[in-house]
Amino acid sequence: MINFQEKVSFIWSIAELLRGPYKPEDYGKVVLPMAVLRRFDCVLAGTKDDVLLEYEKFKHLPEESRDEILNRKAGGKRFSNVSEYDFTKLLVDSDNIADNLRDYIHGFSRSARDIIEYFDFDKQIEKMERNDLLYLVVKRFSEVDLHPDVVSNVEMGYIFEELIRRFSEDAEAGDHYTPREVVRLMVNLLFLNDQDILTKQGITQTLYDSCAGTGGMGSVAQEYLKELNPTADLEFFAQEINEESYAICKADILIKGEEARNIRFGNTLSNDAFAGQHFDYLISNPPYGVEWKPAEKVVKAEHESMGLDGRFGAGLPRISDGQLLFLQHLVSKMKPVTEEEPKGSRVAIIMNGSPLFTGDAGSGESEIRRYLIENDLVEGIVAMPSDLFYNTGISTYIWILTNNKDPLRKGKIKLINGVHFYKKMKRNLGSKRHELSEEHIATIVRLYGDFKDGEYVKVFDNKDFGYQKVTVERPLRLNFQIDEERVKELYNQTAFNNLAKSKKKGEAGQDEIELGKQQQEVIESAILSIKEDILYKNRDEFTKKLKTLFKEKDVKVSATLLKAILNALSEKDETAGICTDSKGNPEVDPDLRDTENIPLKENIHVYFEQEVAPHVPDAWIDETKTKIGYEIPFTRHFYKYTELRSSTEITEEIKELEESIMEKLKKVMG
Repeated sequence: MINFQEKVSFIWSIAELLRGPYKPEDYGKVVLPMAVLRRFDCVLAGTKDDVLLEYEKFKHLPEESRDEILNRKAGGKRFSNVSEYDFTKLLVDSDNIADNLRDYIHGFSRSARDIIEYFDFDKQIEKMERNDLLYLVVKRFSEVDLHPDVVSNVEMGYIFEELIRRFSEDAEAGDHYTPREVVRLMVNLLFLNDQDILTKQGITQTLYDSCAGTGGMGSVAQEYLKELNPTADLEFFAQEINEESYAICKADILIKGEEARNIRFGNTLSNDAFAGQHFDYLISNPPYGVEWKPAEKVVKAEHESMGLDGRFGAGLPRISDGQLLFLQHLVSKMKPVTEEEPKGSRVAIIMNGSPLFTGDAGSGESEIRRYLIENDLVEGIVAMPSDLFYNTGISTYIWILTNNKDPLRKGKIKLINGVHFYKKMKRNLGSKRHELSEEHIATIVRLYGDFKDGEYVKVFDNKDFGYQKVTVERPLRLNFQIDEERVKELYNQTAFNNLAKSKKKGEAGQDEIELGKQQQEVIESAILSIKEDILYKNRDEFTKKLKTLFKEKDVKVSATLLKAILNALSEKDETAGICTDSKGNPEVDPDLRDTENIPLKENIHVYFEQEVAPHVPDAWIDETKTKIGYEIPFTRHFYKYTELRSSTEITEEIKELEESIMEKLKKVMG
């Protein structure tokens, strides 16, 4: 890694040349594509002359056929370059360096040229030329050797990621890439106990990343697998929405001699570039707390039209956070378990705490968790230390999913509390203050694999995370009285107020309003005529009294208006009788409505009789409103009570501090 730091420092010093014409946040528009070009240049240097000779023989062929021949001549690479220029020759003609650099870029085969186009680099060539920077930048890059023999693919990935981090200090949390030691832990968990891929000779498997960034997760997974099984081949597929990250990822794939078409550009949620495809392993770090509004129309349409046959059938989370959409997307790409293909797939995804518990029973988030857990897809979740990421200090969690659980793990979910397994960095990198050592990774993997309870491990049944949200209702109890204060409340009732309103215009409308006001006065007068101090606690009795009154006074009152009058003359009263409907059923008091979250394993009626009925005997459960919810309260399961310090101990400490302060004051005051 010394080599890596040297290269980063050197390239960063080149970025400093751009100060003035470029803002610091725009340095990446020049440095990243130039680093890719220089990497390409170093890779092709040894076969450059041979390719140019071969080009003269086959330049009449269609581009696709010609590229295939020249790529073989370039040492079997997936790309080649037929321009007479390279970084050394570009410096010979400083007056025409802009045109010559364009010629050099245009000389790449289609696959490599596509990558540079995603950087939109031509604008930067023009800007650097205009500001007399182009020659200086090309010259400085020509001084750094980025050949794979000098800078490995893994180190080059580190270089790109560190440059992106410096250029994107204010990027979204979780954006771009994940620290390599975190990826290494995810990969360890992904391949855990998979004897086929770890030991089988010549095996080929597929790995997919839906938010690839610069492709770091794929590189680490391939590197890890090669260490354990050099004959295994892990074919990497990925999609990325950021143009620069996509270009870097694709460039890395080209240089490694892999299939560039496996890396695709676009919004994974709205435009699945691998529709209908399934993979052996899936790994991802989706953006945290980023709204999915740009994909909303497509996602909702797929949810509504395809249901569980689509990617998002389980549910839709709130628009402000799309993490659970990416998780559902990964689940949709798991290989189905069949007799012919019994292995299925494994998923490793890292997210913040929100997907664990956000959303009440019946919400999109809860329904997604319900689908995952009831289908026994969640194998385990690992809580990570804080301050691991470069642009956020928030807590994160690695979810491991599989559709082919080990028989001992069926119906179970393991939680690993890994928040204490870290070491402090000697020098902070942005928000990153902590890192995982190889020992920490090994410890977490061992804890995950042991599958037994302990200080850092809890094993639960799937149902332990489910609950029934029941609605507890209580009856409406009202008292009634006729006095001036309650009669005034009539004018706060919509039905009573509407008597003195009209939709008609002009004189007809005014006449109708006047008639309404007269009716209001008649009703008010009739009610006040029986004003008394009696407090009625039975609604039926009081209603009968009012109906008799209006009949005697020959006042016509509709059912809606009578209800408004009763509302005005009533007050809530716990000692009053229960109000019932026309069928004799108790009416609900919405102000007394409550909910109880009852564990899924418990009988709601037994729970109600033991925990609710003794306190509110008139309550009942409205079973039509019962909803099933799921949440994973991770922190609660690992909470440790810390006993409060005694008042005596605190008092003694205060006294000691006071004495210390007084001693220091004496010295100051002489």
